Amino acid sequence: MRGYVLNRYGGATAMELREVPKPVAGVGELLIRVHAAGLNPVDYKMRDGKMRVIARPELPRVAGSELAGVVEAVGPGVTRFSEGDRVFARVDKMKLGAFAEHVAVREELVAAIPSGLDFVQAAGLPLAGLTALQALRDELAVTAGDRVFISGGAGGVGTLAIQLAKWMGAEVATTASPRGETLVRSLGADHVIDYTQERFKHVLRDYDAALDLVGGDSLTDSFAILKRGARTVSIAGLPEPDTARKDLDGGPWLTVLFWLASARLRRQARRHGVGYRYMFMHPSGADLALLGRLVDENRLKVIIDRTFPFAQIADAFAYLEQGRAKGKVAVRMV
Repeated sequence: MRGYVLNRYGGATAMELREVPKPVAGVGELLIRVHAAGLNPVDYKMRDGKMRVIARPELPRVAGSELAGVVEAVGPGVTRFSEGDRVFARVDKMKLGAFAEHVAVREELVAAIPSGLDFVQAAGLPLAGLTALQALRDELAVTAGDRVFISGGAGGVGTLAIQLAKWMGAEVATTASPRGETLVRSLGADHVIDYTQERFKHVLRDYDAALDLVGGDSLTDSFAILKRGARTVSIAGLPEPDTARKDLDGGPWLTVLFWLASARLRRQARRHGVGYRYMFMHPSGADLALLGRLVDENRLKVIIDRTFPFAQIADAFAYLEQGRAKGKVAVRMV
């Protein structure tokens, strides 16, 4: 079968499309015939070697984090799925493997594709959807009436985060370019700041929570718009001690490393009387099932910017790395 393989750490040429052995379904696993896979910044950050402190899988390895397809075989102990089921998943962070024609995935990481999604849309939901859901629900504890700021609302995570925050009953502000404003407003954003013209910290005040998807000045500016005691959760800043303890089960050395790396950011947050948390999502079939129900209830839709054939996955990555996609970028195997 064909797979997009991470051979070494480096630039675009560190990955190649080539023939690889077809996996088999082990105990508790599903063998999935992949129809489509989503591309994410974490994939090229892994390729570039920026994730080596956190995850160092043995190379070479088929890359890829999320997929949608059809169950081709089930391993011993599988009880919830059968051959022919349409499914989607965020794969195990250490195993990877979504950029291939077949992949074996643990049953607990898989959910049924909602009837309202095709394979490409389903492939674009797992990583971004789980990130947005777990940040808003578990880390920021968003409830009805909260005022929530989400930076970069037109991106893959942002488009889903806006909708989930509205489902939770929040008032949502976001940043977007003029090209993205129509999209984020269509998803429910109440206030849109054109980041090409002004900084949101000069416009917004007394927000209950912030989800940072951009990093840099956008992250530090978010501290200034929050109520005292509120918190920013980021997926684009620097990991802090809770990242090691809660997300990575890291030992003391990783906790200390992240404490040092994030010291300046945490000081800036404290000066504003707010908290800072960097979060890694965790794969969860149960959370994917919840997202699927929201799709079926017409409360959540997946925005796909562009789809490429699998043979052009290198071009898909080049496009994703330009940073201008509105929604998700995906590749289609079938």
